[in-house]
Amino acid sequence: MSSATPAPTRRVRRLPLTGVLRLGRPSDIWFKPALSAVASVAPPNLTLLALGRLDLAMYTMAGSLCALYAHNKPYAARARALVWVVLGMIGGLAVALVTDSLTTNAVVLVTVGAALAAVQKGLCDATRIGPPGNVVLTFISSASLFAPQALGQVPGHLTLAAVAGAWAWLVGMAPALVRPHGPERRATAHALNAAATYAATPGTDDTAHARARAAAAAAIHAAWQSLLATGARTAPRIALERLVVRAEVALAAPADADPERLRAWARDLRGRGPVPQADDAAVAELLGVDAELAAPARPLWTRLGPLTPLVLRTAIGCALAGYVSLALGVGRPYWALVTAASLYQANITLTWGRGVQRVVGNLAGVLVFAAVVPFAHAHPAALVLCCLAFNFGAEALIGRNYWLGSVCVTPMALLITEFARAQQPGELITERVVDTLVGALVGLAAAAVVTNRRATDRIEEALTGVEQARERAARLLAEPAPAPGTLESAHRALAAALVELRATVDAASGEWWQRALPQERVVFAERSGHRTLAATVRRRESHSWPAADRRTDGKTEGVRG
Repeated sequence: MSSATPAPTRRVRRLPLTGVLRLGRPSDIWFKPALSAVASVAPPNLTLLALGRLDLAMYTMAGSLCALYAHNKPYAARARALVWVVLGMIGGLAVALVTDSLTTNAVVLVTVGAALAAVQKGLCDATRIGPPGNVVLTFISSASLFAPQALGQVPGHLTLAAVAGAWAWLVGMAPALVRPHGPERRATAHALNAAATYAATPGTDDTAHARARAAAAAAIHAAWQSLLATGARTAPRIALERLVVRAEVALAAPADADPERLRAWARDLRGRGPVPQADDAAVAELLGVDAELAAPARPLWTRLGPLTPLVLRTAIGCALAGYVSLALGVGRPYWALVTAASLYQANITLTWGRGVQRVVGNLAGVLVFAAVVPFAHAHPAALVLCCLAFNFGAEALIGRNYWLGSVCVTPMALLITEFARAQQPGELITERVVDTLVGALVGLAAAAVVTNRRATDRIEEALTGVEQARERAARLLAEPAPAPGTLESAHRALAAALVELRATVDAASGEWWQRALPQERVVFAERSGHRTLAATVRRRESHSWPAADRRTDGKTEGVRG
């Protein structure tokens, strides 16, 4: 939430090259998606290997790859999310297989594939399912469109996908047996660390200070979202809520915060020990949580509207990429379609960066494929083992940078085509390179043509949301004794509105052709909003916490979680 003087907005924005390929730090749980992928894919594939039916592996892979989703969600929310992912995967697969069984017209198949990709993009972004988003769904449905199919085979193939999907659900939920509060503990630890970083950032550097404040606000909001999705308010969860409140206090009054104390709590949350007990006496700050849990969820259709430009970009870009690939005589136009589908991010600047990463990763990946294909062709078991290794590598590395993960994704995708029958490596490599370049170039062109002219309008809507939330909080602050829980709910609503405003501004700022952004209003809204947030925290703190417990509390007792 920037407090610095805003720079004038350019109508035409340069697309950067520097930093696009830079490697980041690995995710805290990089190994979990990687191990889940192997645990989900291995049993079905090894079973098919033993039965001599590796030609059916594409259908089991459809269900198995659902295990890649929802690793950051609490287990109660993850259970629901994975059910919808499996159903979505099977639904897309069903449309693809039925279409393929009814027609062999490549133009029709590409058109259906593009329409599916657009629907998958819209639903994944609207539901905020998280990585890997629509890409895996689109890969499976697009590839299935070009797999020879008879209508009578469709039920059996869908059954294989459903069985593998049920196994993927079990794999995704298995860690709950060992660490039932793991996701929300990680989210709370991230909020504490982000608040500590903000508290330790010198106020003399306006840009760094604003960036740290925005990161802390987003992390605290994400922690609340995680806790509100966990279901029953157990003792460990209430202890985590109190820690998030402490992060909110540090965000409101960084000069009075103890960064090392916040980091120590975060370190304690990383392990399996008890949840640190930040405050045994204060409960008033949590009274608004039950009301928020009872509030109706926001309808899905209201989140789809702002995504219309992205959905259109996906539909047009994927269709055109597939048509160009067909015109060039490439035998697998779905690779171009999937490449285009993988590019589309929140704005064209991010889409451009993803395009560069995709091309670099795929070109490096085909070289890796050329090196390992002799070994993979030696025996079907070697083929399965190679796919498992690349599956692990893709999930382990993709968090560092998308291009690095693509180095493993590309040979894995090429090897999957070998399950049905061995093919000429040179032909596969050539077609993959051509489709990658076609998909990236056509996809980027479509993103440039389908401009997001409503990006500025959405900033106006987000500003209105912040102003309304701030006014509500200010009214409650003016009351001598607001109803229990109302001030806390207003605080979290204002925090969420500020996070949404910053995300909306960042997305709009990355569009290459747009109206001037209302930067002055944004800066004013963020400043006044954070002042009101700080006032609500001070009001809550003065009424809820014993004075001796605000900074000097050294309790280490905890709640087992």
